[in-house]
Amino acid sequence: MKLRIFLLSAAVLALIFASSAFAQQAKPESSVGEVKTPVTMEGATTQVPQAVSKDEQDADRTLTLEDCVKLGLKQNPTIVAARKDLLASDSAVKSQRGQFGGPLKATYGYTHYNDQPRNGDTPSGYQDAWGFTLNVSQPLFKGFELLSKYQKTKLQRQSTEASLYNAELALISQIQTSFLTLLQGRMEVKSKEDSVARLKSQLQVIQAFYQVGLRPRVDVLQAEVELATAEQNLLIAKNTVDSRVARLNTLLNLPIDEKVNYTGELTYLPFSMTLDQCIAIADKKRPDLEIAQKAVEIAQEDVTISESGFYPDITADLNYSSTGGDPSVSKNQYNYRNRPDSWNVGANLNWELFSWGQTYYDAQRAKDNVLKIKAEFDNTKLEASYEIKDQLLSLKAAADRIGVGRKSVEAGREGYRMAMARYQAQVSTNNEVLNAQSRLSDSEAQLIQALSDYQVALAKLYVAMGEKNPSLKTN
Repeated sequence: MKLRIFLLSAAVLALIFASSAFAQQAKPESSVGEVKTPVTMEGATTQVPQAVSKDEQDADRTLTLEDCVKLGLKQNPTIVAARKDLLASDSAVKSQRGQFGGPLKATYGYTHYNDQPRNGDTPSGYQDAWGFTLNVSQPLFKGFELLSKYQKTKLQRQSTEASLYNAELALISQIQTSFLTLLQGRMEVKSKEDSVARLKSQLQVIQAFYQVGLRPRVDVLQAEVELATAEQNLLIAKNTVDSRVARLNTLLNLPIDEKVNYTGELTYLPFSMTLDQCIAIADKKRPDLEIAQKAVEIAQEDVTISESGFYPDITADLNYSSTGGDPSVSKNQYNYRNRPDSWNVGANLNWELFSWGQTYYDAQRAKDNVLKIKAEFDNTKLEASYEIKDQLLSLKAAADRIGVGRKSVEAGREGYRMAMARYQAQVSTNNEVLNAQSRLSDSEAQLIQALSDYQVALAKLYVAMGEKNPSLKTN
């Protein structure tokens, strides 16, 4: 009899401690029957905070979302390579500009003849002859080919600059998505830590009831299985966070194992722009549209280059030569007044009058290519409009899910609190408590996913408009 009283007292004490632990965990929730103030969209984040490890808190480097984007744009190897490509395009423009000037060519050489050159019986040149020549050939007209090639390289340079901007936008999207999913992972870790704490508290209650014979052994086993599963899920969530940290370090060109405190939060940021406003911004700023437009202009320059074959090629030439019997070519006894040098100027016209249709069909090919690239440009514009529309719909859907998710979390926590109280009063079963715990965990996961999806959609929407927004601030 005394043993039974002792066990019953121990069970009561365990219940008191378990209830106290649960009350501390559920402290922010209102009591039964109390009228609750709805959680605002902006306050939804506070319902599921993040779990930040001690290593991250003690890290020497702390980076916000904006800091990450700026650092990535500064030192990511992909962007560094794109900048070098732009420098190469600058050099290509300058190189093509040099084609407008005539090249200066010089030749210096020595020739030995088996017999001394003669004119009849009279020597007319040196048997060992040295010579120096200089030539300048200045193009005057090449059927607009030079001008078109120069314009083409300038357009290619502008296209490369747009490609750099496009690469920067792509990197911004990757960094922001990785950063936001990292915050999502931390919130999931915190949710799963809370789930483990609730299941531990529930297990203590069940064990206390079991010890006094008020609950069967199967309830204890079921609670232990649920706790072990929750602990495994917690471990998976922590590993996922570590993986996302490593991915973010890679994008920022940091050592993959460097400890960095990435600080920020998933929150609701109102976005008020309409579809037409977004498309109007995209038409001006999207780099892929600019690249497509430059491709059309480059193709048009190719048409002009191909048609240059219909026109004559006119050049002006200056030739200077000096020959003699010694390396200095300073005198020549076989020339008038022993002068070693001579020069001449002139103009030349070369015109290919017939080429069996080669030039004509080459020009036709270039014209057809223009039409093809114009069609591709139109398709790029359509795809850009669709991408913006799709991200706006994703943004709206995620915003609606945030509203539903926050209410679901409130209901889940209240439902779990009531199920726990009913179980302690022995008017419900262990399954009801475990089901309430599962519903609460699911509702927290849905809210976390909605918050993450909202900000990821917002980040992708700005990229779809061609705008850099490192901090994801909205007007």
